[in-house]
Amino acid sequence: MWVLYLIVGLLAGVSSGFFGIGGGTVLIPALVYIFGLTQHEAQGTTLAIMVPPIGLLAAIKYYLEGNVKLSMAIFICLGFLVGGLIGAQFVHKIDDYLLKKLFGVYLLLISIKMIMGK
Repeated sequence: MWVLYLIVGLLAGVSSGFFGIGGGTVLIPALVYIFGLTQHEAQGTTLAIMVPPIGLLAAIKYYLEGNVKLSMAIFICLGFLVGGLIGAQFVHKIDDYLLKKLFGVYLLLISIKMIMGK
């Protein structure tokens, strides 16, 4: 099973480095539909995966290529840190079925915007 975990991690890492999406669009569906985790478990596991400096090497590469707005990233990171805690406080009050639907709607809306926008 660990080989499958590595493969999913590799796909998430590639998508993270390629699209800058943090891997959640790969990891969460994979953890739910391939490994049978609940939506809550998948989201919590994904956050635990991202605790170490997962994106550090990719971020350094982007920085060296001149593609990181460091002054922006620092403040967004601080907001993300606090926002992650706030989101984690509220998510446990939501039913797993509803949470899965909300996540799907979020991905759908973002997908539509990305496809239709410039």
